[in-house]
Amino acid sequence: MSTTRTETQAEANPRLTLAFNDEVHQGYKYADYLPVYDNETKFPPLKPFEFADRGLAADKSKPNLLPKDSDSIRVTRLTPSIGTEIRGLQLSELDDTQKNELALLIAERGVVVFRDQDFKDVGPQKQKAFGSYFGPLHIHPVGAHVKDNIEFHNIYLGPDNEYRLRSASTRLSTIGYHSDVSYEHQPPGITILTLLSVPATGGDTGWVSQVSAYERLSDPIKKLLEGLRAEHSGHPQAQGAERDGKFVRRAPVYSEHPIVRIHPATGKKALFVNRGFTKRIIGLKTEESDALLQLLFNHIAQGQDFQVRVKWEEGTVALWDNRVTAHTAISDYDVHNPQEGLRHGFRITTLADKPTGVEGLQSVW
Repeated sequence: MSTTRTETQAEANPRLTLAFNDEVHQGYKYADYLPVYDNETKFPPLKPFEFADRGLAADKSKPNLLPKDSDSIRVTRLTPSIGTEIRGLQLSELDDTQKNELALLIAERGVVVFRDQDFKDVGPQKQKAFGSYFGPLHIHPVGAHVKDNIEFHNIYLGPDNEYRLRSASTRLSTIGYHSDVSYEHQPPGITILTLLSVPATGGDTGWVSQVSAYERLSDPIKKLLEGLRAEHSGHPQAQGAERDGKFVRRAPVYSEHPIVRIHPATGKKALFVNRGFTKRIIGLKTEESDALLQLLFNHIAQGQDFQVRVKWEEGTVALWDNRVTAHTAISDYDVHNPQEGLRHGFRITTLADKPTGVEGLQSVW
């Protein structure tokens, strides 16, 4: 990995460390969005808050977002169970009624992919305002971010920073399905991912429907899981960051969330476990917990008949609901080959409701 001027102190702000080689990116249009680390700012624990899902206010037929008589808007279902693609509609121009209907569509379809967008060029304030409509913006406790916009979790993989690949370097595959920071007491709802630069090929993202994953299970297993909680922990992530010399902005937490949660806008049941953050099932013996979680993790990862793989294009923005999906980056391109291009973007993550399971089963911590 190149280390020339990589992870050096930013001259304009001694609190910041550059996580890129600025000489490599001379003339890059989105250089202001390249990854940095704030080395001083500490945040207090997140406080509980009241949350009303925007999808609850939506017309279920979505006449404002997806008018039936429109010749300019093209809507494609990417698979039967998950994923919708939309062309001919600008996220930056949506009104509140359309945003409510979009929230419901994302909850129903798991992930909605918008093509040919100007979103990456409207500026950080409008980008944050758009995200904030769906819920409070999450600040990642350890990840790289955008200078002056710590709410933007940086997505960058290039020859001058391969940090995101380290965890996969000892594995046969880079695939790691997860739900964003699911250890939070009120974990994320909608995430908005904007890629500013995309490889010519590769670097796709995969999503899996946790609703379909739940529905495929046998009735006895469903019944068992509906009465159980699982521990989601942020401690390993924080410990790994400290080991690698990264700054931890907020003390790590863990939560015990229902394994089967109910989406407030759709009423659908979904599995809410992921290999990234789910560590054990509460109340089970270690061997029982390990075996059951391994069954679920394999089921989620191998369920290609309820997964979707999305290829990024110039101007693509993807929005998904972490409560009903898990996702994974697919790092299958050579960052050292300039012809393959750069994969760089930012993620806006919104916090949502405290998970509620079957028969009112609540998260605890």
